[in-house]
Order: sequence, then C-alpha cells, then structure tokens
Amino acid sequence: MAEIRNIAIIAHVDHGKTTLVDRILHQVKLFRDNQEVQELLLDNNDLERERGITILSKNVSVRYKDTKINIIDTPGHSDFGGEVERVLNMANGVLLIVDAFEGPMPQTRFVLQKAIELGLKPIVVVNKVDKENCTPDIAQEKVFDLMFSLDATEEQLDFPTVYGSAKAGWMGPDWQTPTEDFIYLLDTILEHIPATTHKEGTLQMRITSLDYSSYTGRIAVGKVSRGQLIPGAPVSLVKRDGTIVKSVAKECYLFEGLGKEKTKEPVPSGEICAVLGLEGFDIGDTIADIENPEGLKAIQIDEPTMSMMFVANNSPFFGKDGKFVTSRQLRDRLYKETEKNLALRVEETNSADSFLVYGRGILHLSILVETMRREGYEIQLGQPKVIIKEIDGVKCEPVEALTVQVPEVFSGKVIELVTARKGEIANIEVTDDRSHLEFFIPARGLIGLRNQMLTATEGEAIMAHRLKGYEPWKGELGIKRNGALISLETGTAIAYSIDKMQDRGRFFVDPGEDVYMGQVVGENTRLDDLTLNIVKTKKLTNMRASGSDEKTSIAPAIKFSLEEAMEYIRNDEYIEVTPNHMRIRKILLNEHDRKRVAKSVTE
Repeated sequence: MAEIRNIAIIAHVDHGKTTLVDRILHQVKLFRDNQEVQELLLDNNDLERERGITILSKNVSVRYKDTKINIIDTPGHSDFGGEVERVLNMANGVLLIVDAFEGPMPQTRFVLQKAIELGLKPIVVVNKVDKENCTPDIAQEKVFDLMFSLDATEEQLDFPTVYGSAKAGWMGPDWQTPTEDFIYLLDTILEHIPATTHKEGTLQMRITSLDYSSYTGRIAVGKVSRGQLIPGAPVSLVKRDGTIVKSVAKECYLFEGLGKEKTKEPVPSGEICAVLGLEGFDIGDTIADIENPEGLKAIQIDEPTMSMMFVANNSPFFGKDGKFVTSRQLRDRLYKETEKNLALRVEETNSADSFLVYGRGILHLSILVETMRREGYEIQLGQPKVIIKEIDGVKCEPVEALTVQVPEVFSGKVIELVTARKGEIANIEVTDDRSHLEFFIPARGLIGLRNQMLTATEGEAIMAHRLKGYEPWKGELGIKRNGALISLETGTAIAYSIDKMQDRGRFFVDPGEDVYMGQVVGENTRLDDLTLNIVKTKKLTNMRASGSDEKTSIAPAIKFSLEEAMEYIRNDEYIEVTPNHMRIRKILLNEHDRKRVAKSVTE
C-alpha cells in the first residue's frame, strides 16, 4: 500500500498558493499532453475566480514515487479563519508560501500560528523570486523570526526552505539558479513531511468539512484518525454535545487527482475521505465504531466579531429582479448556510422578515451576500456592527492589529487617519522609501477606513488586519460622514435635473436610471441630509433661442462595490441587493416619517 502524506498549503492572500498547486498537478502528469487545462484549477467557484482569492478549502491528491500526497488548499483571508482551523486538523505538515518581495504578512501569521499550535512541521517556499527588487534571503529570515515569536519548537524552527517561481514553473534549493521543474519541492515534501501512521483500534474520524451534491445530499469529509472505515458498515455518530446517533456509511470516496473515486476497500487511518449516506451530522462530529463509540475533541472555532441585519426586500422595486423575495425563503437560505459555514451564526429578531447574521468580518459577510444575489435572492442589509462583550463587568470591544505598507511620503496621512479612529501606533519601520506601520485599532474604526486610506495615499496603501482580542470600550469614534442626497419622488433620473444639482454633491446614479422615493442618490457636500427631485424634466416651450439649450456635462456617477457600500451606509440606511442592482436607501422612505423620528429623538 502506498504511503500517504497530508499537507496543507498556507499563505497570505495573493502569494501564489493556487498557482503552486496547479504546477504540482502538471508536474505529476495528472493531465494528458493534449488536454486543455484552465488556470487556477482549485478556485472553482465564480466568486473565487473573479476576486482571485480562495474562500473554501479544497482537497486534491497527486501520486509521486509510490507515495500519495493529499494537498489541502486553504483560504488566506483571516475572515475565513473558521475554514482554515478545521482543515489543519487533517494535515501532517504545512507548506508555507511567502512572497519573496513582501515577506510574511499579517494573514500569514494568523494561519501559521494555528499550524504551530497543532505541532505541524513546516516547509517554507519563497515564491515569486523572479520579481524585481525582491529579497528572498530577507523574506526567509523574517519567516524564521516570525516562527520564533510564535513559540515554535526547535524541530519546527529547523525547517527546509525551497526557492522558486510557481508562475515560471520551477522550484530549487537556490533562488539564483533556476531549475527545470518542481521535482525538488516534491522530494522535499517526501523527505520532511512525516508519513501518516496506521493507528490500531476502533474507528475514529472527525468531520472537518462538508461537501454537497444535489443527488446524494450532504457529504462528510475528514481524516480517519484511528482504525479503518469500512464502506457500507454501520457506524455511530458522536455529536459535539456527546449524544450518539446510529447511522450507516453507505459509500466512501477517496480524493484522486481533482476528483473523487469510489472505493470498496476499507479506508485506513491517515487517509482523507468523503462519506455519503450519513444523516444529521455537523462539522466537528466524530464517526466512530458502532459498538464502542469514542468521540474526538470538538473543534474550537474563533467567535464572530461582526453582526449585520438581513431584511427581506420591501422596497418599491421589490420582485423585479429576483426569484426569491419572501422572508421564508431568506430564512431557509441563511440557516442552510450555517450548516457548512461554521463561523456564521443566524438569530431571529422580533420582526418576522429580518434576521441578525454574525460573521468574521465585512468580507466574510459580503461573500455570503454576493453568493445569494447570484442565486436569485433579493435582500436588504443594515449597517455592520461590531459585537460588544461584557468581560468581568467591563464593556469590551474587538481590537484589531492593523498593518499598513505605504510610500514614506504618505505615512503622516495614514497615521492621522488611524489615530482619528482611536488607533494606537505599535511600530514604525522605514525601508527604501516605504513605511511599514503597525497599529492597534478598534474593529469599529476599520469600517469605512479602506476607502479613505486609498484616497489619501493615491491608491498606494496595502492594508491587512487580524483580530488581537477584546479590550475595554474606547469611547465614541470621531468619524463624520457627509449627509445623503435623497430622491423626493419615484421615476427616472433626468440628466437636466442632475446637471442643475451638481453643486449639491456627488451622485450615485446615472441619467436614465430608475429611482424611488427615499433612495439615496448621492452624497451631500454638507453634513445634513437633503431631499431633492431628480426626476423633474425641463418644461419645453415652442420658443427657440440660441444659448437656452446649453450642453449638459455631468460628472460620472460613483459606483460602490458591495464591501464599499457596507462600509459606507449609516444606521438609518439599508443596502438593497438584487441579482442586477445595488441601491442605498433610507429605512424610512417618506420624508415626513424621517422628520418625525428625528424630532422625537431630539426631544
């Protein structure tokens, strides 16, 4: 029987994980020479391809020198930390990929910390050594310093380093002499990553991720950690709370190449497999022996740090775009998501058509919204809010460690922006005209910061952050957003009206777009809201005079991405998201209602 190596690939966003896996698959001749193969094979959902990020962890396997290597691709964003922590439980070692130019980044630290705590052996891959001005040796030293600061053991600190360029298709022991292929990396994996050992005893397999098939339903994926799993045999399902449910492992599939292959043979311990036919299982449950069930320790998942209100769409334009618009459909979809998205929680509210959704950050929640809008859902979103905890009788809020890399000339502006949001400077380093700034900032202060940061630094800032922990409440943030320009009537935006109102602020809608009463159509130049009529047309007379029909020149409308809109809105506004449109609106559409509420608040 072939030896098995389970290896997880970890890295900061955009350091080349998925490209590296592509090259390994090509190296072991997984495809025929004449087979047409697309790039980024593992990013198989549309959102991952568009954004160039990995959201869900994936399993593939390759065979090399009579050894089966199971490769687990993990997300790099800390918002998907729930995904990473589960998956590392299946690995014997990790491949840490670091950009030769940027070195280890905050997200690298986040994932590496989890791997070191689990006692996994790392192999460091310094990637992109063909970049201009890169410093592979310094990047490697920084990784050593990082591991040392994370309390790595002597054995973990004695890690092998591989240099190369996944894009150019080579890996070798030295970055100055390119090799032909990826053989050196594969040999290093065989040499340094321990093989899985067969553990005798009764069956134990922890479910670490879920797959879904429209034919067979939910599929449990995990590593057999003890004994063997016999396809078709009855098993016990040990739940996280200790209750035991009898079930049957009807079919077992092993990961071969990019797909799954059904097996009739018993699955040995150390192998990763997918099990069909179980019922009522969740991530973290243990598949155990039918007669002597013993559960494994449940997986600990970091708590959500942000909440957001999801409301069924009730705007004047509801039902024009989407297939699913009722609150019942929204509720079913959100609860279905919590089954496989462990870091997500849903709570019902006093209102039947609104739900409070808890997640790990803006990106985590926006990916869910983007997925739902593509499936045909219409939803409205409230302002994101951080989760406040009471610890020992003290009101506490999440604090993030924020790092910003920026040209030195802009560092003053960055410090000014962050400190205005109750951020504290932790460290400043300047190398080659680039400043590396580190801050501790309340998670509230990050909402809306990215846009301002990019504007202030002319798009040069690179921001990354990770949760540091909960600290006592820092007080009110002195952030003011300009007021909104609100549509007075429902109709079509007219170029003539927008042109006449341009001195009032910046518009979010183009001429010809449909707008409704209470929709936010722009941002005021002042701090208060202003209601205006942009559906008013020019009154035509039968008199013609030269110069009376002057040309209109309208500034292009500002178009937000979903994350930008989530960071932009205030607490009296919703974002209406449908498959084809995204609009910002006031919760109360009628101007008189808004004035009445404002008056009652001031009284």
